[in-house]
Amino acid sequence: MKIVSVREMHAIEQAAVQHGLDEEGLMRRAGLSIARIINERYTPGTNRTATGLIGGKNNGGDTLLALIALAKAGWQVRAFLVKPRSPDDPLVARLIEARSPVVGIEDDPDFKTLAEWLQTSTILLDGIAGTGVQLPLRQETAKVCRFVRQFERKPAVVAVDCPSGVDCDSGAVAPETIPANLTICIEAVKRGMLRFPAFEFLGDLAIAPLNLPVNSDTIVPADWRVTGSRECRSLLPPRPPTAHKGTFGKVLISAGCVNYPGAALLAARAAYRAGAGLVTLAVPPVVQTLIAGQIPEATWVMIPDENGGVGPDAVPIILQACEKTDALLIGPGWGMDGHTGKFLTAFFQAKNASASKSFGFVSNPVAHDKALKAFPKLVIDADGLKLLAALPGWHELLPPNTILTPHPGEMSVLTGLSIQEIQENRIEIAARYAQEWRQVVVLKGALTVVSDPAGKTRVIPLATSALATAGTGDVLAGMIAGYLAQGLQPFEAGLLAAWVHANAGILAARQHGAAAAVIAGDVVEVIPNATAELANSKK
Repeated sequence: MKIVSVREMHAIEQAAVQHGLDEEGLMRRAGLSIARIINERYTPGTNRTATGLIGGKNNGGDTLLALIALAKAGWQVRAFLVKPRSPDDPLVARLIEARSPVVGIEDDPDFKTLAEWLQTSTILLDGIAGTGVQLPLRQETAKVCRFVRQFERKPAVVAVDCPSGVDCDSGAVAPETIPANLTICIEAVKRGMLRFPAFEFLGDLAIAPLNLPVNSDTIVPADWRVTGSRECRSLLPPRPPTAHKGTFGKVLISAGCVNYPGAALLAARAAYRAGAGLVTLAVPPVVQTLIAGQIPEATWVMIPDENGGVGPDAVPIILQACEKTDALLIGPGWGMDGHTGKFLTAFFQAKNASASKSFGFVSNPVAHDKALKAFPKLVIDADGLKLLAALPGWHELLPPNTILTPHPGEMSVLTGLSIQEIQENRIEIAARYAQEWRQVVVLKGALTVVSDPAGKTRVIPLATSALATAGTGDVLAGMIAGYLAQGLQPFEAGLLAAWVHANAGILAARQHGAAAAVIAGDVVEVIPNATAELANSKK
């Protein structure tokens, strides 16, 4: 699902007109696509009655054409004209000719007819106000929306392009807006719909393609999309029956300290649940003592204990362990001790070591290139990101396509931007800094954004408060490392992990009866269920 601004969508439509498709043709294509999606979701043999709330502009025209197409497919349809349309409106005339009831708001000021229709309809098409709406809503529009929103027995609501009352640029929402069960976006998802509070009003998302005579990618070249199960399902690593643990890769994790030992445990378990063949934890003895009994599958690399965490003396030990590793995760639960900061500095500034035994950032270009190829794919999370931000020119020290997994607070530390600015522009900021840093950015939170240096950007259209608890970020980081070890490229690993992680949060909340009851360990345990659900999805 391509993501565009309202202005960009207008540019796409204008380009289509210039290529010979008039406004009527655009509406006809939109209406037919909307009707096709509805027909696919509601099978024949059931009560199929649709009421449409019809606005005065193109959004209303799209909805009328959808009703006409549904009538031809055997639906009973009715149209409630929220705004007056021309007396000779051909679309209204076609409905009347088909003996479908059409009532204007002026003929039903007390909404008695509308109430009867709502009680007996399967679906309600919200086609009042389109993507160009200006808030606040006009008085008559607000009155109708308020009545429908408060109606107790209303049918499933299908929003045409967007729920009426959503500002599709800013994400603001009028108080009268009717929450949708399904929003059918015409051609592309509008950017403001992927902001809060707008996203809470969308329900499921679907795209009604216009099959335009022009390539919209040439008009809006940014590869920004809402991802779906089909794209993520294609990324699942194969599991051949002849495989052994080496087939699925080796993960090395430097995480945890005496105060946060659980971070190492959660990340390691998540890497295994994501399918990694072998997970090794590089931790001080105090952390191993605290968690070893809870993860018998792990192997261990002991590092010197410096204030209960990792310090610079661990650099050569971890670098040596990297030689037999496919993916390296650093940072979760490290803490912010000065020794840990010194470790990170030493780790990224290691010099005068052979290419096979160092990070590879040495003055010899040949050794540098060899070392980069030999070094495992890297994920940096949590405290690792905050410590990293303190290093001058930090993004120049990283191997290309390192995966950075900040939540908004950590992104603020990395960029110097306020959390509010980041949250208001999540897609734009993730894409901007992925290109500027030349790294893969996984901007966590509701509607996680994954972006790579080439500009490819995906939004996970899921949000659950079940993940708003300590340790779930460690789980995501471990999953990413697990997928990297199995051969996925960094962007793919981040995208697949974010999708499965979000769904695992939803499944855990369902399993425990409430989002508030979920803890990070619960999310780890349902990773297999979320993976199976993705693998078996038919969407």
